[in-house]
Amino acid sequence: MIDFLYFFVGAGLVLAAVLLRRFTAAFSAQSPTDYTEDYRILDMKKDLDGDMICEGVIFGPLGRVTSTFVADFHISWDGDSVQIDEHFVYGDSTTQDRVWRIKLGPDGTFTATAPDVPGIAKGRQSGGTISMRYPIKLPADVGGHTLQTVDWIYVTPNGTLINRSQFRKFGFKVAELAATIRKKDAA
Repeated sequence: MIDFLYFFVGAGLVLAAVLLRRFTAAFSAQSPTDYTEDYRILDMKKDLDGDMICEGVIFGPLGRVTSTFVADFHISWDGDSVQIDEHFVYGDSTTQDRVWRIKLGPDGTFTATAPDVPGIAKGRQSGGTISMRYPIKLPADVGGHTLQTVDWIYVTPNGTLINRSQFRKFGFKVAELAATIRKKDAA
């Protein structure tokens, strides 16, 4: 009986340590307020505008690259609203199109919609970053699962944007994306 007690206490301590790390020291634990004092301020209307190119990799649950892509973005602003037309070409030559519609709100907040995003994505621009959380529904040919996404964009000194996203199912990381986004004329 005492062995079971030690087992459950030990398992509880391990679970508490894992949860503590996830909610305080992991990628998803970042907060927009962590970046309010950045030396470079990301201006969505300036830094995300016009024709841009995005190049990246997608990592699977074991940390290995499962796909690569190049995407053309056409971004057009109308006041505090923007439409981002994305055309992806993956390493296996398959393509995907997405249209984001984003509406800026007060204090750096914004909402966003896209056809494969059930509901409304919520985000915030703070300092040199943009963060956004949303569910995304995968295409049927890759399972059709809905994943929870944590998406961050960081601006570099030369204006290139670095995008890092994690995708989770039932709290477990199933994929991660790393990409650069830059003006097409800078390509």
